[in-house]
Amino acid sequence: MFTVKTNISQFDTFAEFAKAFELGSNDLVITQSFIYEPYIKPLGLPCTFVMQEKYGMGEPSDEMIQNIMNDNAKVEYNRVVAVGGGTVIDISKIFSLGHLDNVTDAFERKIPIVKKKQLVIIPTTCGTGSEVTNISIAELKQRHTKLGLADNAILADDAVLIPELLKSLPFKPYAFSAIDALIHATESYLSPKATPYSRMFSVEAIRLIIPIFCGIAKEGPEYRLEHLEEMLRASNYAGIAFGNAGCGAVHALSYPLGGNYHVPHGESNYQFYTHIFKLYTQKNPNGAIKDLNKLMADMLGTTPENVYEALEQLLNNLATKRPLHEFGMKEEETVAFADNVIATQQRLLNNNYTPFSRDEIVKIYKDLF
Repeated sequence: MFTVKTNISQFDTFAEFAKAFELGSNDLVITQSFIYEPYIKPLGLPCTFVMQEKYGMGEPSDEMIQNIMNDNAKVEYNRVVAVGGGTVIDISKIFSLGHLDNVTDAFERKIPIVKKKQLVIIPTTCGTGSEVTNISIAELKQRHTKLGLADNAILADDAVLIPELLKSLPFKPYAFSAIDALIHATESYLSPKATPYSRMFSVEAIRLIIPIFCGIAKEGPEYRLEHLEEMLRASNYAGIAFGNAGCGAVHALSYPLGGNYHVPHGESNYQFYTHIFKLYTQKNPNGAIKDLNKLMADMLGTTPENVYEALEQLLNNLATKRPLHEFGMKEEETVAFADNVIATQQRLLNNNYTPFSRDEIVKIYKDLF
């Protein structure tokens, strides 16, 4: 009914973590310069360091991972340490499999997925929950979509929470990653695979996240700095929940938008979130969504009937929801995107609270266009 295979630790600073985990010459650390310079470089560690942004900005692609792998093919290491957001973490998970000839083969499962290195993940955003999930997501450039590799071989051996590392995260990526954590918590709550155990983590994540969002709406973006530990923990809870129960249509429908127009993951998810949950409520109002809607309505001071209007109003204080055409999407792509989702995202669509037909998926894209 419930599994957490990753050890979870917390430290106040990266220096405390480095000492406790005895980082050394057999560690490959994948991170970014804006994290490395203030928090890691002063420690003078003898690790091999990879600065992810040197291989491209934005979310991970098969090309990016392949280039990093090629450049480090001769590096000897026993442990991979990811210090970063979703891009760094997804890349590092693939490195725990050892040196692959072709990264795309792993995502398309053309080769055995076998873990060869220890994996330690330290998130520096507060939304992916990827430190406790068995999923790595990358854009497959020639396929014009994102694809997830889900396998226990890429689970982290250790997840480490260090609130200090969130201090330098700008508000926009904070907002979209935090919204993504809420989506993880609510999608996993509704999943047919959810259990009373996974729902405990979903609910606790929601109870942590919404009051922080309300505080930001009332007092401004700086409010988040007073609650970095809570949001980091909420993201972790949500990751545990969806690692057990899975996410559904919000993530599935967002992938073609991200894959074709390079919209960041959390931002693309947000465009679909409340619309899909309204449709869930219309189709099956008396199932698990009834309890979820009441929980969030009580927290937002509204009625279950108006919960998604109130939620969208709250989230718009953090980030603006935009019509899909503003990202570059073309109207004729509504059908193509729907067919792409049906062909490539059954792993996610199987977790839908209620099934969506092809026509319903097309209509969602058209309604949001």
